[in-house]
Amino acid sequence: MEKIKEVIVVEGRYDKNTLSQVVDAHIIETSGFGIFNDKEKQRLLIKLAQSRGLVVLTDSDGAGFVIRNFIKGCVDPKFVKHAYIPEIEGKEKRKSKASKEGQLGVEGMRPQVLLDALKRAGATFESIESTDTRPLISKADMYKMGLSGGEGSRAKREKLLRSLDLPQKLSADALLDVLNALMTREEFFALQL
Repeated sequence: MEKIKEVIVVEGRYDKNTLSQVVDAHIIETSGFGIFNDKEKQRLLIKLAQSRGLVVLTDSDGAGFVIRNFIKGCVDPKFVKHAYIPEIEGKEKRKSKASKEGQLGVEGMRPQVLLDALKRAGATFESIESTDTRPLISKADMYKMGLSGGEGSRAKREKLLRSLDLPQKLSADALLDVLNALMTREEFFALQL
């Protein structure tokens, strides 16, 4: 499995599931067109872009390009790379019929096609063995800081989300992913909660 430095932005959960079997990376979903009205997620993408960089990987259909162009307007282009999948006719296995344009999306691509698209986009591939050996923030760390599993942990999480200007709807697991993308474990323990 290839490790990628940047945060990868995809349209939906099936795209995320497919990609997470191919690369070790932080993957964020736009919830399709949901990104248009989700100001919190837009701010999250901006914050992640400034901290790690983004690679946008949407379907090659009209909807995918609309979402991609919206992200281009939200996030400073110097922090964004664009990965494009080829236009391949077909339908995903889970669907009963092909999409409106009759093309496979990210979820229907073979692993090598996805890797090739990311490489062409200039994604930063890292050796899993040799890079970023810093310890990650764990669920136990979240518990230790009172952010999960205890009385008042939800309120404490909500306060942290507000202070970091992150979406209030992030679950504890999603928050853990975002925190690991934004900060080190030491920075996490230095937070004033």
